[in-house]
Amino acid sequence: MSLSKTVTIFGSTGSIGKSTVDILERNPELYKVKALTANANVELLAEQAKKLNVELAVTADETKYDELKQLLSGTNISVAAGRKAVIEAAELDADWTMSSIVGAAGLEPTMAAIKKGKTVALANKETLVCAGSLVMQAVKDCKATLIPVDSEHSAIFQVFDFEQIDQIDRILLTASGGPFREKDISFMEKATPEQAVAHPNWSMGAKISVDSASMMNKGLELIEAYHLFGLPQEQIEIVVHPQSVIHSAVAYKDGSVLAQLGSPDMRTPIAYALGWPKRIEAPSPKLDLIKFGSLTFIAPDEVKFPALRLAREALKEGGVMTAIMNAANEVAVDNFLKKRIAFTDIAKVVEKVMNKSQNHTAGTIEEIINIDAQARKSANDIIA
Repeated sequence: MSLSKTVTIFGSTGSIGKSTVDILERNPELYKVKALTANANVELLAEQAKKLNVELAVTADETKYDELKQLLSGTNISVAAGRKAVIEAAELDADWTMSSIVGAAGLEPTMAAIKKGKTVALANKETLVCAGSLVMQAVKDCKATLIPVDSEHSAIFQVFDFEQIDQIDRILLTASGGPFREKDISFMEKATPEQAVAHPNWSMGAKISVDSASMMNKGLELIEAYHLFGLPQEQIEIVVHPQSVIHSAVAYKDGSVLAQLGSPDMRTPIAYALGWPKRIEAPSPKLDLIKFGSLTFIAPDEVKFPALRLAREALKEGGVMTAIMNAANEVAVDNFLKKRIAFTDIAKVVEKVMNKSQNHTAGTIEEIINIDAQARKSANDIIA
């Protein structure tokens, strides 16, 4: 393969961003990186920018501008800061953009990248959770290509026959069950942030790890799958698979079930998205099925993990309810990580915000952002 793609990464200092940078560093002849953006970790951002010889480095934190400027002095790398600068970076003419900013903050830059009509690798599930209909319509209108990077959605994407959707019986969305899969509710009531982020299989950021522990992450992925693949939620089944070997599967009406398997390493779906429609080599460990011996599957417990029920209810309601749910969850998780509320309070806060919020249909991203802000205020008021 010859050099064929220019690349921009949003959230380069996060877990997904660092894995993407790792693959790019191993394939310098294939890609030219135009821009990197991060939140406040400007030391790592500057280090990445130098290694990849990027054109532009952006910190979303305006107070970090001078520090980033100093770290990159003596280079030809341009520096910018602030929310608008991140969005402007999305408007650069890159062939391929990684969207891996955590939370609803990734919505605006992701939409800006989609409107360029190029390829967007989506690792920010909240973009579709908050504004799925608007985002998918923009993908269609702008003739952009959206490639999912979540391991589950990447797995489905690889075995989903878009030409014969009417022959698909259901999607099997797998979940590890997180660190509390075998714990009882009394344990979870006293769980610490350190215990919640200790995922048994995956190395992820704190927020996503807590979502995995509460299984809200799987609820968000359910909503994401609904928008990505166009099936009603009744045809999306969640299956707990503790080994995280089968990343997800698609069942067809003829009885065939096609699954994608691999080691639990995010560099595999990232490499798939980077190389698409071809494939490139990834440094992920090779899957050894003999080592695992057996694979197990369990039905999810929606009593112990009410976030799954809340996600299904929000999706069924439609409108802006999934955006409300997501905003409340982000606030609740942040407060749990700061040890202000108990782990089991996360779902309680989300449900209270959903119950007191008025639902309607939003026609613009600006409306979604306003709804997000209102839900965050409601969640903070409840917690206070």
